[in-house]
Amino acid sequence: MSEMSFEDMLNESFKTIRTGEVVTGKVIDVKPESILLNIGYKSDGIVNRADYSADSTLDLTTVVKVGDELEAKVRKINDGEGLVVLSHRDILTEKNNQKVQEAFDNKEVLTGKVDKAVNGGLSVIYDGVRVFVPASLVSDTFERDLTKYVGQDIEFVITEFNPQKHRIIGDRKQLIVARKAAARKALLESIHEGDVIDGTVKNVTDFGAFVDLGGADGLLHISEMGWGRTDSPKKTFHTGDEIRVMIKGISEEGKIALTRKFPDENPWVIALTKYAVGNVVEGKVARLADFGAFINLEQGIDALLHVSQISTERVEKPSDVLKVGDVIKAKVTDLDAEAKKISLSIKALLVEKAPKRETKEEDLEVADAYIDTSDEEEEAPAEE
Repeated sequence: MSEMSFEDMLNESFKTIRTGEVVTGKVIDVKPESILLNIGYKSDGIVNRADYSADSTLDLTTVVKVGDELEAKVRKINDGEGLVVLSHRDILTEKNNQKVQEAFDNKEVLTGKVDKAVNGGLSVIYDGVRVFVPASLVSDTFERDLTKYVGQDIEFVITEFNPQKHRIIGDRKQLIVARKAAARKALLESIHEGDVIDGTVKNVTDFGAFVDLGGADGLLHISEMGWGRTDSPKKTFHTGDEIRVMIKGISEEGKIALTRKFPDENPWVIALTKYAVGNVVEGKVARLADFGAFINLEQGIDALLHVSQISTERVEKPSDVLKVGDVIKAKVTDLDAEAKKISLSIKALLVEKAPKRETKEEDLEVADAYIDTSDEEEEAPAEE
């Protein structure tokens, strides 16, 4: 038996390894971008950042320290500099692929961090496994800017699992749709006509505002924005406003009609006494039309001043003597509280205030000339 050289004996003392083998080593050095391991082989092993995690910005000194044990898979026996190339990420990927497979089979909801926005969707990391969420499955509405999701944790379900082809597809949209449907159902079961609830203005249009009630949207029509006249919803409400509304009605299809005409704020409740016929009131010209002027008496109550009632003299157009913002006094000539209509007259007020003319003696003489004497003529005897 020939004697073994020192080098042969040294090599004999180390275990043998092969590509694809899983080894456990002790950390002997760690840098932000690499980890050095003693794996009981004649050469130390190295785990580079890319072989540890899919996070390209990860500082390895924050996750391992000297003395820690780490499991890794052999990728290459010699990297050209005498080190064994190892991958801890492969170990995690295999283990986590199994978890993802089970989640796929059981339709389990997973949570992962968005690594980056890529062409056509989001790259999400779940326990070291990269999942692709197509743009069409990110939300239930069109998302123009996907970069806002980068760095966020999002929930999804796996709809396709094929790790051999590196094709693992996630779907976030179906979770959003399902949760909204459940929230809508719960809301519709809990609200009733007449309920007063808080909501958030979601969108404002020329005809009204859509209000998020926490599970479903309701429409606050321009005619229901208050007891007073609303000229422009976009000047009255803005997206994000927190407002209180009352449920006016719920259709069989689940459409919710809202109002801000709260009964206890109805100015017409006391209108019968406050604006009774004959009362003199003060108001501001709110708008003009060819047939008259609309006078705002208070929030929620407008009255009509017809063109014929503006003056004791003939007025062709209201705009000839009035302008929006003018404050006027007038007499109430008609009130229909049920129809919410009030008619005013400045003319009636002017007539009342006009000085009465004194009756002079010559006026009486003129009046005598118009006294009806027909009866006297009938009583006179007929001429023979």
